[in-house]
Amino acid sequence: MSPQMIDRLWQAGLDTLVMVAASAGIAVLVGLPLALFLVTSGPRGIFPAPRTNRVIGTLVNGFRAVPFIVLLVALIPFTRLVTGTTIGVWAAIVPLAVSATPFFARIAEVSLREVDAGLIEAAQSIGCRRRHILAHVLLPEALPGIVAGFTITLVSMIGASAMAGAVGAGGLGDVAIRYGYQRFDTTVMTAVIAILIALVCLVQLAGDTAVRRLRAR
Repeated sequence: MSPQMIDRLWQAGLDTLVMVAASAGIAVLVGLPLALFLVTSGPRGIFPAPRTNRVIGTLVNGFRAVPFIVLLVALIPFTRLVTGTTIGVWAAIVPLAVSATPFFARIAEVSLREVDAGLIEAAQSIGCRRRHILAHVLLPEALPGIVAGFTITLVSMIGASAMAGAVGAGGLGDVAIRYGYQRFDTTVMTAVIAILIALVCLVQLAGDTAVRRLRAR
């Protein structure tokens, strides 16, 4: 493999990390409050709003039902409006974040719903305010599951970022398509696959370690 190709792979790897990190940050900032709303606004929640809950839940399900490659194309006008372009790393962050946010929200919702209802009732019985229940009961108890769900989200985003390379998003997927697939270079394809596997393994290892430490508290 030539030094130029090694440089391309290095830059593509950095681009992939930027795409995934920025999109993951948006997914957490939007997805976690969304999950909290879905849990607490149900009929038996501490902020009951059943109609709004159903509307938001339907929207979340709708976005989750759309395959990423379809969402990537459908969001081109919105991506151009937000970033001023439809190609490159920053343009890929928009569909990645839109795709990852409802995915993470549902995973976080499952973890929040698994918190023992007795803990919430106990907090209410001693006069805790609802916001205190969110901050000191729901989130701390659900945190290991939320971190595990975030790890799953990151892994899926790494795969989606490679898929985005097929439409000019940059990153490892772009290198695999342009220099591996189109030029029939199996060495480049193998290198990209190896890098992606290494990224996924590192993310999974870090996530599992964090979950174990949180559960051991």
